[in-house]
Amino acid sequence: MANISVFYGSHINVSNPRIVDTQIGTREDSADEKEQAYGVAEKGQHAVVQPVDSIDSKSAYEESTQDDEHGMTFGVEDPFPEDPNAEPELQQFTFRAVFVGSILGGVIAASNVYLGLKTGWTFGAGLFGSIFGFAIIKPLSKILPERLGGGYFGPKENVCVMSTATAAGSLGLLFASGFPAMYQLGLMGESPKADIGRLFTFTVACAYFGLFFTIPLRKFYILKLKLVFPSSVAAAYTIRSLHVGKNAEANARKKTKGLIISFCFAIIWRVTSEYAPGIMWDWHWAYWFYRAGWRWIIRAENFYWVVEWTPAFIGCGLLVGLNSATSFLGGSILAWGIIAPVLVSTGKAIGTTVSPDYPGYVNMMGMALDDPVHAPSPRYWLIWPGTLMLLCASFAEVFCNFKSIITAVKHMIVPLIAKLRKTDIKVAEEYLIQDPAPPHEQVPIWLWTGGIVLSTIVSMVVMALQFGQNAGVTLLAIIFAFLFSLIGAECCGRVSVIPVTSIGNASQLVFGGISRGKHQTVKENQKGNSLSGMLALAASEQCADMLGDLKTTHLLGASPRVQLYAQCVGALVSIFMSAGMFVLFSTAYPCIINLETSGACSFPAPDVASWRAVAVAVSSPTLPIPPSSGYAAIGLGAAAVLTTVVKYRWVPAEKHHWVPNFNAMGIAFILNSCTYPIAMFMGAVIAAVWKKTHGASHAMYLFPLAAGFVAGEGLGGIVNAVLQIAGISGSVYGTAVGCPMGVYCG
Repeated sequence: MANISVFYGSHINVSNPRIVDTQIGTREDSADEKEQAYGVAEKGQHAVVQPVDSIDSKSAYEESTQDDEHGMTFGVEDPFPEDPNAEPELQQFTFRAVFVGSILGGVIAASNVYLGLKTGWTFGAGLFGSIFGFAIIKPLSKILPERLGGGYFGPKENVCVMSTATAAGSLGLLFASGFPAMYQLGLMGESPKADIGRLFTFTVACAYFGLFFTIPLRKFYILKLKLVFPSSVAAAYTIRSLHVGKNAEANARKKTKGLIISFCFAIIWRVTSEYAPGIMWDWHWAYWFYRAGWRWIIRAENFYWVVEWTPAFIGCGLLVGLNSATSFLGGSILAWGIIAPVLVSTGKAIGTTVSPDYPGYVNMMGMALDDPVHAPSPRYWLIWPGTLMLLCASFAEVFCNFKSIITAVKHMIVPLIAKLRKTDIKVAEEYLIQDPAPPHEQVPIWLWTGGIVLSTIVSMVVMALQFGQNAGVTLLAIIFAFLFSLIGAECCGRVSVIPVTSIGNASQLVFGGISRGKHQTVKENQKGNSLSGMLALAASEQCADMLGDLKTTHLLGASPRVQLYAQCVGALVSIFMSAGMFVLFSTAYPCIINLETSGACSFPAPDVASWRAVAVAVSSPTLPIPPSSGYAAIGLGAAAVLTTVVKYRWVPAEKHHWVPNFNAMGIAFILNSCTYPIAMFMGAVIAAVWKKTHGASHAMYLFPLAAGFVAGEGLGGIVNAVLQIAGISGSVYGTAVGCPMGVYCG
C-alpha cells in the first residue's frame, strides 16, 4: 500500500508517507513563551511540516525569519548564524555520537518492522534520535572525562547522532511489504529463519547506493532550488533549541522528560493491553450492541469499524494535521462505509460467514479466494482502486513539478562532464552553485562516485548469486531506482512525504513488463518484479532520508562528509536489525508469511497485500481484477490526477490544505481496518485543540510526545513477540472479555 512513513524532523511516508503538521508558535504566543518552547524567539512565523496534499512548503516559509536572543535573523534557506557564546566543535564525527545514534536508530528499526506489518506505515528516527541522543550524551559529556566520552557536546555533533539514527532506522519497510509478499507467493525458501543469509545480503545490496547517489543531489535540491524539507527544518530548530539560548537547558529537560514518559507509557500500555485486548486495546462496540439485541449494527463490525487505543497512531495524528487525518478517515468512510456495503448488497463482492451461531456476522477481509475475479472479497476488490490512487497521486505530484526534475539532471551532468573533460570550457553561471560548507567538509567526487560503483557491483553480485537475477537486469533496476529516487527527493523536499511503496509498485510494473517480454514463467516474473521493486523502494527511501538530514546539516552548519559517514554506519545497523526483527515476528506470527494460516492474524500487513496484488497482476496472462474494480480504479485514479493538477494550477498555495489527500485515501482503501484512520483523526483533533488553547505547551511537547508514543508502541510490540515465542503471551494467559464471540482478539 502507500506507506506513510512519518519523518520526525526527517520522516511520514504516504505509501511509506511521513506526514507532519506542526506549527511553531502562533501569533498569539508571546516572544517569551516561544523562546521557552524553542530557545529562539519568533516573529509569528508558522513552520509547517505537512504531507503531500497540504501546502506548498516553500510558500509556507517565504516570510520566515527568526530572531535569536543575540538579535541575529535567520530563515529556512541559508545556514543559521553561529552562536557567539558556543564553544568550537572540533569533532563532529565521534564514537559516542555514532554509538548512541545506532542504538536509538535500532530501536526505531525494530519498531518500524512491527508498525509496518501492523499498518503499512513506518516512521523516521531523526527527531527521536536527536532528542533522546541529547538526553543521553549531554549529561555524560559533563560527568565523564574526555578520554571516556566526555567533553563538549554541541548541535553539529547532535546532527551526527540524528543522521546515524535515521539510517539505522531505515529499510524496515522492505520487511513489511516485498519480502512477506514473496513468502506468501512461494517465491522464497521455507521460512525467513532458513533464509536469513539471503535476507541479510539483499539488504546489504539495498543499503548503500541510495546514500551515495544522494550526494550530487544535495547541491541542486538544497543549495540551488533551496527546497524547504519542512520536517528537516523542524529538526534543525529542535536541535538548536536544545543547545542555544538562555533557556536551552531547561527546554531540553522538559522535552526529554516528555519523550521518556510517553515512550515508557506506550511500552507499558502495549504490553499490558495484550492481556486484555477487548478492554484496553480494541473496542468492538458494534459487536457489543449486536449482542445486546441490535442485530443490524453488526454490519459496522463486519467492515471493522473498531476503536483502537493505539499510542502510535494517536501520536501520528498529533503530527499529521487535520487535512491528512480527515482525508484518511474520509477514505475509510468512502471505502468501508459506502462502496464495500454497496458491493455486498449488489453481489459484486462477497464475505464469509464467521459462525452459524452468529447470524449476520460476516468476514469481509478475506484475501485467499478461489475466484477473485467473479467472487472477490470487498478487501480484494478495493485493493486495485487504492493502489492506482496512490500511484496516480504520487506521479501527478511529480508531473506538476517535472521542470525541477529535468533541471536537476542538467545541474548534475553539465559541471561533471566539464570537469571530466578537463577542458577550459567555461561552465555557464546558471550551473555553478556556491557551497557554504568548507572544502574539507564537502564530499569529494571520488568518494561518492566510488561508492556508487562499488555498491552497484556488490548489488549485482548479490542478486546474481543469491537470487539468480541477471546482472544487466540488476543494473537496469538500479538506474530506475535512481530515477524514481528523484520523485522521493522532490516530494520530501517540498512536502516531507516519500511515496516509497508507490515507487516500488511502479518499478514492479516496469520490470514485470520486461519479464513478460522475455517470456519468463509466472513465478520468475513475480520474483523479478518484486526484487526490482524493493531495490527502488530502498533506494528512494535512503535518498530522501539522506537529503533530509543534509538539509538539517546545511541549516546548522555541520559537515556533509560527516553525515555521509554517519549514514554509512547507521545503514549497517539497519541491515541486521530489520532482517532480524522480521525473522522474530514471522516466527512468532506465521500468518505474516502464510495466507493459509487459520484464524485471524494480528498483523494485517496492508503493504504486503498491495505488493502481492501488483506482482500477481503484472505476471498473469489475464489480469485477475474484477471488471467493476478496474473501472472504479481508473475513475478514482483520474480523480487523483485531476485534483492534483487543479491544486497546483488554480488553488492558491495557502489553500492547498483544503484539497483532499488522495495518497491517504488510497491507503484507507487498501488497509483492512478502520481503526487507524479513527485513531489518527482523534490525534489530529487533540493536536488542533491543544494548539488553539495552549500554544506554548503544544510547541514544547508535541514532537517529544508523538515520537515517544510511536517508538514505545513499536518496542512494546517486540516485547509481545518475545512473550509469544516464550509461550507466556496474552494469547495464553490473557482474557477474551470484550472480544467478539468470546474469542481472544489480541
